[in-house]
Amino acid sequence: MSKTAKSSSSALKKPRAGKSAPTQDEIARRAYEIYLERGAAPGHELEDWTRAERELLQKNGQVRRKGESKPVAA
Repeated sequence: MSKTAKSSSSALKKPRAGKSAPTQDEIARRAYEIYLERGAAPGHELEDWTRAERELLQKNGQVRRKGESKPVAA
């Protein structure tokens, strides 16, 4: 039997587990929070987005500092 659309779509909505890269939606949400924290002043969309992405990556332990090598999978 094949999966139904309902069962496969519900799998996509499950909470993310472990240390994975943030989704576009998560970054967008955080960027919007940053925008509001700045007083909703327009013109800093890229800075808000990159700050949000960086914060979320750091939170998940995904950021590599300059000179660090990529972890090797076993």
